[in-house]
Amino acid sequence: MRKLAVLALLVGMAWSGSVDAACVPVFVEAGVAMPRAGGDGQPGCLDLRRVAGGIGRADAAEVLVFADPQPQSPEDVDYYRRDIVAPLVGRHRARLGLSLGDIVDDAPALFPAMREATARLGVPWLHVPGNHDIDPDATTDEASLGAYHREIGPDTYARMTRLATFIGLDDVISTPGRKPAYIGGLREDQFAFLARLLPSLPRDRLLVLAVHIPLFDEADKDSFRDADRARLFALLAPFPHVLVLSGHSHTQRHVYHGAAEGWTGARPLHEYNVGAACGAYWSGVKDAEGIPDSTMADGTPNGYAVLGLAGAGRYTLAWHNARDPDDRQIGLHAPRVLRRGAYPAWGVFANVYMGDDATRVEFRVDGGEWRPMAQVRRPDPRLLVENARDDEATALRGYDRSPEAEPSMHLWRAPLPTMLALGEHLVEVRAFDRWRGEQRAVTRYRLDDAQP
Repeated sequence: MRKLAVLALLVGMAWSGSVDAACVPVFVEAGVAMPRAGGDGQPGCLDLRRVAGGIGRADAAEVLVFADPQPQSPEDVDYYRRDIVAPLVGRHRARLGLSLGDIVDDAPALFPAMREATARLGVPWLHVPGNHDIDPDATTDEASLGAYHREIGPDTYARMTRLATFIGLDDVISTPGRKPAYIGGLREDQFAFLARLLPSLPRDRLLVLAVHIPLFDEADKDSFRDADRARLFALLAPFPHVLVLSGHSHTQRHVYHGAAEGWTGARPLHEYNVGAACGAYWSGVKDAEGIPDSTMADGTPNGYAVLGLAGAGRYTLAWHNARDPDDRQIGLHAPRVLRRGAYPAWGVFANVYMGDDATRVEFRVDGGEWRPMAQVRRPDPRLLVENARDDEATALRGYDRSPEAEPSMHLWRAPLPTMLALGEHLVEVRAFDRWRGEQRAVTRYRLDDAQP
């Protein structure tokens, strides 16, 4: 199979023996039944391999999920090591890890350093390639992942565990010499692989599809081939428990595919577009540790996700900001002072990092009644402030400035009351996360009398 002819190592998962180049590797953990279809040399055939470690016989497990670490230099690799990996070493409970592409930023020479840094987490690690992982001098899609195969491993595979089956798919169709130089989609050999594997999988187990380019189209852009999405959806529709994990966007959102998108399954197909480990490409002002702020364009801090597996197709998701000891789930922005009695035109904004259109977000002032906040499609004001600071600066504040703020898919607003007593007032915000329950954040503002 093209892009699979080179045998390599997945972090913590060694290849051994020979394999028909047309067959796709399927790593089967101990205690899990082997699929019925095997390696007959026909298109989409399966190279079945027993592997140790991973989730094993656990009744519940966690999986680390990284998207777009994307270093362009050894300095960026050091940021990844100190900002994402080091705080997790010896402290996480994961049994498996997954990276959703753009392991590097058009710098294949950094693959070994990234592989070694990630290996410090001590669990089997799965990867899928991104559009910045292709060989810079590639002239065809077939030859675009030579360095990736040598240093990282296969671009298409499955790992079968007791709690979930993970399918990794290279969904970057490279189109050298065109603009853009890639589009989201799948190859014929990948469809043949899915057609072979999927009928062998148990329907009561979670099916996790890991890709780089999201299955949904970006705004005003045909970013994934419609025919390929339709074929993929048709193959996945019989499964009642499917989760899609994607990267690429350097923002964060939840998408629920339904009939309008061509999904015919019994329930909407959940796609979690995971925020980037590098955030906004390791940009912004450096902190006391010398690591860039790297807040993403939608106002989400850079970080990583954790997928929780609970059996019977159940799962949970959580986002964790890099090096945040408070594990904050809500970012607040509000004015510091307002005129008492002024028209209440100024508000508090809550960026609920894991929020979606169904999330309930409320606020109250000085312990009063909880009131609903309104979801808005606006840029996060905190990042707008950072943009203004960059604009006003007369010298560079960092190697690269913070990204230009874009409308966030998980931002809420409420007007702040001004008909209160002079002085400071406490604002509390709560959001109801579908997996982690109630999450809170607080801020304060002051009311002053203005002089005429």
